[in-house]
Amino acid sequence: MKEVLFATTNPAKIYYYAEKLKEYGYKVYTLSDLKINVDIEENGIDGIENAIIKAKAYHNISKMITIAIDDNLYFEDLDKDKQPGTNVRRVNGKRLNDNELIEYYTDLVKRYGILGQRLNAKWIKGVAVYDGKNIETSLFERHNIYFTNKPSKVIHEGYPLNSISIVPKYNKYLSELTNEELESYNKTNENKEIFDFLIKTLERL
Repeated sequence: MKEVLFATTNPAKIYYYAEKLKEYGYKVYTLSDLKINVDIEENGIDGIENAIIKAKAYHNISKMITIAIDDNLYFEDLDKDKQPGTNVRRVNGKRLNDNELIEYYTDLVKRYGILGQRLNAKWIKGVAVYDGKNIETSLFERHNIYFTNKPSKVIHEGYPLNSISIVPKYNKYLSELTNEELESYNKTNENKEIFDFLIKTLERL
C-alpha cells in the first residue's frame, strides 16, 4: 500500500480528497496525523508556486510522497488591488478564522457586488505532488458560482465560503446541496479533475 502525505489540516480538503484516495488503496496521512506543526511561508506568486513550496517543504520533513493544494480566489469586475488571489484567508496581515472570513467576504459583496448582492467568483487551485525527485503540477479552475451577501446557516468547517457561495444550476448554497447534488456538482467541476490528476500522478510515481 503506497503511503502519501496530504499536506493540510483543513477538514474540508481531507474530506474531499484524502478520504477519496483511501478508497483507491492509498494510505493517506495528514499533517495532524504526523503531528507536523510547522508554519510554511507561502510566498509564491500563484497557486502552483505555493503548492510546490508546501509539497517540497513537508516532504523534506516527512520523507513521504506529498500532495499540496493551494486555493486562489478572484472576482469578476473587481479591481486588482482588491482581489484575494493567493491570500484568501490572510487580510491586512491577519489570518481570518471561519466566521471572520464569512463576515469579510459578505461585506465585500455588499460594497462591490451587483446591487450589493452578488459577486461572480472564480476559484483557481494549484496542485503539486512531490516524491523527493519529481514534481508534478497542474492548475484547475471553477467558474460556476457567485458569492452572496447573506450567509447560509449551514457552514462547512474549513470551507466556510461554501456558506456564501451560490451554485446557479441548483440556485442553492454550496453548503446546502444534497449528497446527490454535491456528487453531480463535483463530477462536473474541478474537484473530479483534481482527483483524476492525483490518481494518475500517484500511479506514475
